[in-house]
Amino acid sequence: MTATAPSETRVAPRDRLVINLLLVSAFVVILNETIMGVAIPHLVVDLGITEVAAQWLSTAFMLTMAVVIPITGFLLQRFNTRPIFIAAMSLFSLGTLIAAMAPGFEVLLVGRVVQASGTAIMMPLLMTTVMTLVPPAVRGRTMGNISIVISVAPAIGPTISGIILSTLSWRWMFILVLPIALGALLLGALRVVNVTEPRRVPIDVLSIILSAFGFGGLVYGLSTLGGAGATFLSSWLPLIVGVAALGTFVLRQLALQRRDRALLDLRTFRSRTFTVSILLMAVSMMALFGTIIVLPFLLQGVFGLDPLATGLLLLPGGLVMGVLAPFVGRLYDRVGPRPLVIPGAITVSLVLWGLTMVDQNTSVWFVLGAHIALSAGLAFMFTPLFTAGLGSLTPRLYSHGSAIIGTVQQLAGAAGTALFVALMASVTAQRLTAGATQVAATASGIQAAFLCGAIISVLGVVAALFVRRPAEAVDAGERMTEDAPAAAPMH
Repeated sequence: MTATAPSETRVAPRDRLVINLLLVSAFVVILNETIMGVAIPHLVVDLGITEVAAQWLSTAFMLTMAVVIPITGFLLQRFNTRPIFIAAMSLFSLGTLIAAMAPGFEVLLVGRVVQASGTAIMMPLLMTTVMTLVPPAVRGRTMGNISIVISVAPAIGPTISGIILSTLSWRWMFILVLPIALGALLLGALRVVNVTEPRRVPIDVLSIILSAFGFGGLVYGLSTLGGAGATFLSSWLPLIVGVAALGTFVLRQLALQRRDRALLDLRTFRSRTFTVSILLMAVSMMALFGTIIVLPFLLQGVFGLDPLATGLLLLPGGLVMGVLAPFVGRLYDRVGPRPLVIPGAITVSLVLWGLTMVDQNTSVWFVLGAHIALSAGLAFMFTPLFTAGLGSLTPRLYSHGSAIIGTVQQLAGAAGTALFVALMASVTAQRLTAGATQVAATASGIQAAFLCGAIISVLGVVAALFVRRPAEAVDAGERMTEDAPAAAPMH
């Protein structure tokens, strides 16, 4: 084994500052994705709107993310790091200000859309910058910090909003965030430097339109599928349009990438490691977001806890994920992905199978322990998957790979939420019709939701067996995959 040069194991101080600024900014913006769920009852009363309308504050956020993220692959190639960062944080800060001052529902909805536009740009920017600046030998520990942003921020969003809403109005969810966002914007404008080399890439308008209808249709259809009053027009028609547009989008990208003009370059999927990592990420995100949405129903509808107690009960899991992420990143640098991903996938699967047995007689401590174990299992998966997946690509594909990861997270999160909620609602209604009490019926619905998640998690365990540490690029400008037939063997 050859010694690694110091320059290959250290990040320059200037680059470390850029990454840290991006990490803090990304945590703040991603936190807002799930912060509205607990606030819906307050908004219904304060704004005089229906629950369906209030739910749009979360749906519109996810929808905007799904539409904007695929375009970021183009933006990150076309523009420098600093103007992209300033644009992202300016949009987020403006959206937060609009939301904080909103006189009614319509203006609040606009604020959420503007917020989401900035959020969508930030995560691919962070990932692409890290992959560009951090040497492969120490990439795991930095990706561990990114895992905190991607997984912990959405997980603790409901807890933070529950704590705020227990003493303050819903406006304070935005008022408290605004100075942090403005501070990050000011500091970033002064200290973030350009770390990538932009190139003139033509924009394909048809690809943007197909992307918007494809990813937007899928996320919208999935997010409304499990809701009350879902109909063919509200759910299935957007899904059908989304699938058709996405299929056309894929064909369009395959044609454009031959001339290096694709909006989202799908040559990333030539890497087996990237493809397997994306599949596992989708399963993990479905489990995370499905559990985030269903556990409050269990804790409040079955156990009778209030929103604040529910948020506090879910907080330890989010903290465990945050504490483990950097530790897992350092382990990745030493042992690679498989010794981490396989136990993580097995843990997630076992927890979901365990949650299929919860009912009104289950101890709340069992649910707390299960959520902590699930969070630990996911922590052992996220960092290795991000690092191995993006590390298997050439540098010129980092921006596209980052955009694909962000898009898959939104789709999988929406799919997990829709699947868990739809099954829970369906089984609950059936049990009520059969004469069960509301509590018993809700418990049965929750069991069905977790059973579906447990079955899907078995696919994750199988996929985990095929994750590999990416080989180092010999010719980073030309190599498309570490596991192509002509690739050099690993040593």
